[in-house]
Amino acid sequence: MTGIDLLWLAPVGSILALSFAVYLAVFILRHDEGNDRMREIARAVRIGAKAYLKRQYLGVAAFFVVVFFLLLFLAFRKYLVIFVPFAFLTGGFFSGLSGFIGMTIATKSSNRTAAAAMKSLNSGLRVAFSSGAVMGLTVVGLGLLDLSIWYYFLNWYYSAHPTPHGLDKIAAITSTMLCFGMGASSQALFARVGGGIFTKAADVGADLVGKVEAGIPEDDPRNPAVIADNVGDNVGDVAGMGADLYESYVGSIVATSVLGVAAGLGVAGVTVPMVMAAVGVVASIIGTFFVRSKEEASQKVLLMALRKGIFASALMVAIISYFLIKFTLGAGHMGVYWSVLSGLIAGVLIGLSTEFYTSSGFKPTRSIADASLTGPATVIIGGMAVGMMSTAIPVIVVGIAILTSYFLSGGAANYNAGLYGVAISAVGMLSTLGITLATDAYGPVADNAGGNAEMSHLPPEVRKRTDALDALGNTTAATGKGFAIGSAALTALALIAAYRDQVSMYGVNMVLSLMNPNVLVGLFIGGMMPFLFCSMTMRAVGRAAGKIVVEVRRQFKEIAGIMEGTAKPDYARCVDIATAAAQKEMIVPSLMAIIVPILVGILIGIEAEAGLLTGATVCGFVLAVMMANSGGAWDNAKKYIEEGHYGGKGSPAHKAGVVGDTVGDPFKDTSGPSLNILIKLMSMVSIVFSSFIIRNTFFK
Repeated sequence: MTGIDLLWLAPVGSILALSFAVYLAVFILRHDEGNDRMREIARAVRIGAKAYLKRQYLGVAAFFVVVFFLLLFLAFRKYLVIFVPFAFLTGGFFSGLSGFIGMTIATKSSNRTAAAAMKSLNSGLRVAFSSGAVMGLTVVGLGLLDLSIWYYFLNWYYSAHPTPHGLDKIAAITSTMLCFGMGASSQALFARVGGGIFTKAADVGADLVGKVEAGIPEDDPRNPAVIADNVGDNVGDVAGMGADLYESYVGSIVATSVLGVAAGLGVAGVTVPMVMAAVGVVASIIGTFFVRSKEEASQKVLLMALRKGIFASALMVAIISYFLIKFTLGAGHMGVYWSVLSGLIAGVLIGLSTEFYTSSGFKPTRSIADASLTGPATVIIGGMAVGMMSTAIPVIVVGIAILTSYFLSGGAANYNAGLYGVAISAVGMLSTLGITLATDAYGPVADNAGGNAEMSHLPPEVRKRTDALDALGNTTAATGKGFAIGSAALTALALIAAYRDQVSMYGVNMVLSLMNPNVLVGLFIGGMMPFLFCSMTMRAVGRAAGKIVVEVRRQFKEIAGIMEGTAKPDYARCVDIATAAAQKEMIVPSLMAIIVPILVGILIGIEAEAGLLTGATVCGFVLAVMMANSGGAWDNAKKYIEEGHYGGKGSPAHKAGVVGDTVGDPFKDTSGPSLNILIKLMSMVSIVFSSFIIRNTFFK
């Protein structure tokens, strides 16, 4: 059995993933939509979400057209291979498409989840989880489809035409494929930043005026921002997250393929990550059948239901990968298998660590709830402290995974083989993305289901069930973010190594000593970038939320009968305000990630650019973990209080918890999750523009 034979499993895995996603979508759509009121609310959310995405995609399309012609110009000037501009477009298209499909199903699932929850907790879980699985399997299916199309096309083309720079065929294929990741990363960043600004502007605005000022419940139909809040869950936490993890998925596979060629593994080095992804598809599909729950609305029971699916999938990947590597790379490279295991284990450990620091079932989050007795200030201090402390375990785990992967795969004897091991550990971590993303993407559906139940005045036990699903969704969302950030750190390291290989392909030898002042300057600029980026995105949320607050206050004041429930708020106005603000505010932070690497390379040199990527990876990883976990802990501390602890809803402790949750919203849903895209996009940009930078830098 040869590597060439096994590569056919990649497109087969793609078709299997997309086919099962269609099956799940049909399963969801066959469920009862609920009563007329439930349908009306779901329709309003669906219309708002589609209107937002249409406006965002039009703006992003203009950006892609400009960059396409810029890349085409560079290709005609012989800076790039002619296929790079087209690869850039397909990367962005499939990334956006995965987010759109996931959001479409999510907006059709919320009212069906609420209706199913009227029957039982397990029925609600199955509908919501199936919606998340559609997102997960669409991402991996489209990712493998994009990779397979480009691999086989380039293989055919370079079999009949000369390769660029005199490379052998497989090196030319992987070098070109690496560049389409810039399109996926660009689309993902716009989706994450724009969606994150929208969702948190609506959420913060709704909470500040509705809960804190007016004292009305969450998801109360009297709140003009409540529909915008529900729309935001879909455009930020589903569409944005889908585009984000699509980029992580394909980026890790392509970077590993490039390093496999550099390590002298040839086609086999490409086969292993591609086929591992196909194996992960099968494992994820089987894992979905393990997700079942008893009729007991506790986080522990629900969490175990989801864990069964994830652990079963990881175990299957671990077993099958052994035989894949043995037959593809041979017995002499079995160290690569241990690299795969290190990635799988690291992903599980990061997930468990995140769960410990963000779940209300453990001491860290309960300590924040306890701090609510002394006011908002101590809640904020406690949440920041928990987030900072939570960075230790992921950093140590990733550090051990890097060292383990590097040396077990032969890094002591062959530097490139060691880097291949590090990259393959990222693929191992992401191999079960189909089900891991499902456990994350189901959360916004459960959240919207709770809102639908509240606004439709369904029986209290329905809201109790949806709240149980929603509370678990906060934990799994935080776990998913930690998982994505951990894989991003490993993938970014692989991309930096790929950047070094790309530069050496042009005959340039970089001096990356810490005593090189250019490297040090790059490190400082790279370390600053995540903080500057987060500042810009958080200020954007603050400004957009301020507009929502003003509008909600205006409607409460000017529209008579809202508080009495006799007049209907103008929901569409809040959606329009959040949409316009998000589209405007996302431009500068997103463009910064593309422009800064090019400027640093031209003005200071390629060594400074390598330092920039390293500094951004280190600081971005730690800051992203801290922000995601702080936000998740604040959110679940608030929900813990709402369960009846420390006075329950409406108490001073609850108001303090709401303030903490409000501060944490942009932490966990805007700035934090965008950082993993930032550090990879900067690497992708550096790789794509490396030839141009080398020829035009001030430091020849």
